[in-house]
Amino acid sequence: MAQFVAAESEDSGKPLKLAGSVDIPRAIANLRFFADAAPFLPTAHHPSDGGHGGEAMNVTSRSPLGVVGLITPWNLPLYLLSWKVAPAVVMGNAVVAKPSELTPSTASMMAEVFTEAGAPPGLVNVVQGLGGEVGNALVSHPSVKAVSFTGGTSTGRLVGKTAAEQFKKTSLELGGKNATLVFDDCGDVQAVAKAVARSSFLNSGQICLCGSRILLQEGIAQEFTEALVQQVQALKVGMPSDPSSDLGPLVSAAHRDKVEGYISLAAEEGGEVLCGGHRPSDTELSNGYYLEPTLVNGLSWNSRVATEEIFGPVATLHKFCTEEEAIQMANNVEYGLSSSVWTQSIERAHRVSNGVHVGMVWVNTWLHRDLRTPFGGVKASGLGREGGWYSLEFFSETKNICYGMGLAAPPMPGSMP
Repeated sequence: MAQFVAAESEDSGKPLKLAGSVDIPRAIANLRFFADAAPFLPTAHHPSDGGHGGEAMNVTSRSPLGVVGLITPWNLPLYLLSWKVAPAVVMGNAVVAKPSELTPSTASMMAEVFTEAGAPPGLVNVVQGLGGEVGNALVSHPSVKAVSFTGGTSTGRLVGKTAAEQFKKTSLELGGKNATLVFDDCGDVQAVAKAVARSSFLNSGQICLCGSRILLQEGIAQEFTEALVQQVQALKVGMPSDPSSDLGPLVSAAHRDKVEGYISLAAEEGGEVLCGGHRPSDTELSNGYYLEPTLVNGLSWNSRVATEEIFGPVATLHKFCTEEEAIQMANNVEYGLSSSVWTQSIERAHRVSNGVHVGMVWVNTWLHRDLRTPFGGVKASGLGREGGWYSLEFFSETKNICYGMGLAAPPMPGSMP
């Protein structure tokens, strides 16, 4: 495990403590979860009650697709690759995986582990290279029967279009511009502010689920803003090897430049930087792609910074009056991946959770994951769902066989091969 932790940190720049406490343990959990699920795959049996054809038994089974293509991003390299490899292999498929060219190491290391464990040659394959070249070749290859892609929305559109031309099964987990809705009755302000700071800046904000739009009800806005600034300023930007570091560098110079461009745009759009907004002054960090966690106040909730995916350590704050206004603001983006709602009212939590147009909602928590539940979004956040049975269904083909009862005895539950 230590080798994987070190490789993940070295490739992506995330702190060793994050790779060791989240990324690699979750990759292991993914493999174990789907391995344990394999013996319990259901086979459906539906008796038919007569009619013109007489009595019959319908047996619905699932079979492998064949070769499937998996394309994963740089922010959670092994975490997300194992999330796809495990169900694909469990359902009997061979996989060809293309990790990001920015974080190639742990994908190849995982393939080597499969080989060492005795997996058949060709079961788990990894190809390295640029997305426009290797990724496109993988998606367009006629022998690849399904494509599961996690990454940016613009690339996802191209993947979906290419795969659709050959009628391939396609799963697209794309971008997010997620809203965190904090109501006057949120409870312990300091505790919620600490949780919201984590939800905005974990992995330097480079997680599709991070809450980059923080919506605050007017009655609590000032108190909560002060508490949140305090929590964010307490986050330490430092070397990945430093166990006290909360945030490491961004993944590349180009990505840091993009994020800094949005911070400059925030000033042009009338925003006020409450904290952060700069590269750290520590000379030890001057050669890395570091950036302070940044909170911006005073922007219109229709501004570019408040509606476009930044995918970095930048979050914006916006005030609202009513539930209806909060829901309108939350839905005012092209994305629909997730939201978090902070309130002590179960009635309000239910109303707001059903009002926001997203695939996942957390109430009084964030990133609390159960691997059985559906993961995915709506609108420009993607197509399809992953997790539990949803992943197993995607990586298999459904077939129904209807047996006329008058001809021969059909297979019964528990007797399928």
